Parts: sequence; C-alpha cells; structure tokens
Amino acid sequence: MSESNKNLDLLWDVNVNVYVRLGSCSLSMKEIASLSPGAIVQLREKTDDPVSIFVNNKMVARGEVVAIDDHLGVRIKEMLGAEKEESK
Repeated sequence: MSESNKNLDLLWDVNVNVYVRLGSCSLSMKEIASLSPGAIVQLREKTDDPVSIFVNNKMVARGEVVAIDDHLGVRIKEMLGAEKEESK
C-alpha cells in the first residue's frame, strides 16, 4: 500500500457535517416577527426542483427528496465536480 493510500485511510472514520438545503426565501423582520406555529413560509423553489447537498458548508451534490417509511431522505442525482475528477 502506498504512503498516500495509508494517509487516506486515516480519513475514512472522520465525521463531517452533511445538510440538505430545501429552499430559501426573503422575509422582512416584520414578517418574521409575525410567524407562529402553523404558519407556512413559501420558498422560491418548486416541488420538483433539486435540493442542494452540502458537506462541511461546501455544496457537493444535488438530489431529490424521498420518503423512506416515516423518514425523509435524499436521492443523489448529481455529484458536483465529478467531471473534473474523472478527467484527471
């Protein structure tokens, strides 16, 4: 095993933060202050738009929201930067 592979093996158990951004909107402070339980915040995105997947605050993929039993999940549809990596 090469030295670089040994170094890479050290990283496989490192935990990173992964989050999915469903959408966004812009609200005034007055609108935010008037929010209460049951309020609906309308996002700019449409229901079939892809969601953005981030790892440690860097967008790495796009996907679609899926239901798995009583949980939500994300099916990855596109890895960002994969074309660059494949051409190396």
